[in-house]
Amino acid sequence: MSTHDAAPAASDAPVRFDTKIAVLLREDLETWQRLNVTAFLVSGLGAQFPDVIGEPYEDADAVGYLPMFRQPVLVFEGTKETLTNAHARVLSRSLPRALFTSDLFTTGNDRDNRAAVRAVPTAGLDLVGLAVYGPKNAVDKVLKGARMHP
Repeated sequence: MSTHDAAPAASDAPVRFDTKIAVLLREDLETWQRLNVTAFLVSGLGAQFPDVIGEPYEDADAVGYLPMFRQPVLVFEGTKETLTNAHARVLSRSLPRALFTSDLFTTGNDRDNRAAVRAVPTAGLDLVGLAVYGPKNAVDKVLKGARMHP
């Protein structure tokens, strides 16, 4: 079984995953920023790891809906220091990650977003959000010091 597969489960037992999708937000963000940053951070996972996406949905009238992640996205918060430490740990573990910096609130498109990140050295990034995907224990170690978002 790969790290992307759900653990085997009886048909009536809840599905357990050996991987985790987690977002860490800086605690001083406004509500709209938290939502925006979370959406942006997880948007690349499906393209990079198609097996995190489940099957399409359909209601009782056979109206179809897009597929979504097959596992929960856990959202955490922490201080700027917590985010900086998590960023260092995710890099040292070479886990798949996405970042959102404060500069991205001032840009209006993908090209400018990438240019804003590229203009700042790794140690100077003003992180406001970080997403990470990987084995549960490794993700938990990256998020050390963070708390679940209220």
